[in-house]
Amino acid sequence: MKSGKKKLLLYGAGILILLVLIGTSLYGYSMYRSLTNTVETMHLPINREISEKRSEVIELSKKEPFSVLLLGVDQRPGDRGRSDSIIVLTVNPEQSSVKMLSIPRDTRTEIIGYGTVDKINHAFAFGGAEMAIATAENFLDIPIDYYVQINMEGFIKLIDSVGGITVYNDLDFYEDGKHFSKGELTLNGEDALLFSRMRYNDPRGDFGRQLRQRQIIQAFLKEGASLSSIVKYKEIFNVLGENIKTNLTFDDMVDIQKHYRSAANGVEQLSIEGSNSIINSIYYFIVSEEEKQRIQAELKKHLEL
Repeated sequence: MKSGKKKLLLYGAGILILLVLIGTSLYGYSMYRSLTNTVETMHLPINREISEKRSEVIELSKKEPFSVLLLGVDQRPGDRGRSDSIIVLTVNPEQSSVKMLSIPRDTRTEIIGYGTVDKINHAFAFGGAEMAIATAENFLDIPIDYYVQINMEGFIKLIDSVGGITVYNDLDFYEDGKHFSKGELTLNGEDALLFSRMRYNDPRGDFGRQLRQRQIIQAFLKEGASLSSIVKYKEIFNVLGENIKTNLTFDDMVDIQKHYRSAANGVEQLSIEGSNSIINSIYYFIVSEEEKQRIQAELKKHLEL
């Protein structure tokens, strides 16, 4: 599966966090049971109670800022796969904001627990979600409180299940023979994939692609929270249950819905600056210490650390 598709589908995993933040109300016994069953299917705890970078467990009921690691994984039988898309969300309810940081998969960093320096996306291949979490914590110097892992097969179905999305396109372009004209566009799942994947015809490069991916997230949230989408909850929940694993419990999600929904009003995407480098014939994305410290400081401030 192409990396653009992986990244798009991973961004869709944010629905697990951000739709809850929006505060879609739970109504009716049938919907309640479908949601609890879906969450039980998705729940996969990790072997720790608290991050080493926290002195005590956060309490969502007290509206404390928290972080989430989103991992997009292309899994095949007998192969754990690699997290080719890696996104960190920090959520601060008092500031009514979510910061979303995409970490380039080729970023060269220490792989915690494996004793090597390698591409950050290899952490998942070496040690699953737990090693990916530890590596991201070390790279960003912040605690990772929760993770959401998505198998990449499902997000196109998820977009289609809400009836497609509407975005504003600021650049006229073609991708794989599909014309995306400038202006307001309505996209189905396959079109959304193409829209998010284009990079080489955009003078902004990856920054332009990230902008389109953020548009897709926000448009998906809008559609996912609408009444017309809520009535399709069984289809949406089925897709989520089949493709997502997380250490968030149902009670955690209830607390997030209750105490954090205002944070969805301000979703800000952050970018990491770096340079390309070939080391021992292998391509890496190199992030300077100064750039890491800049990103770390911004996320720490948002988490009130």
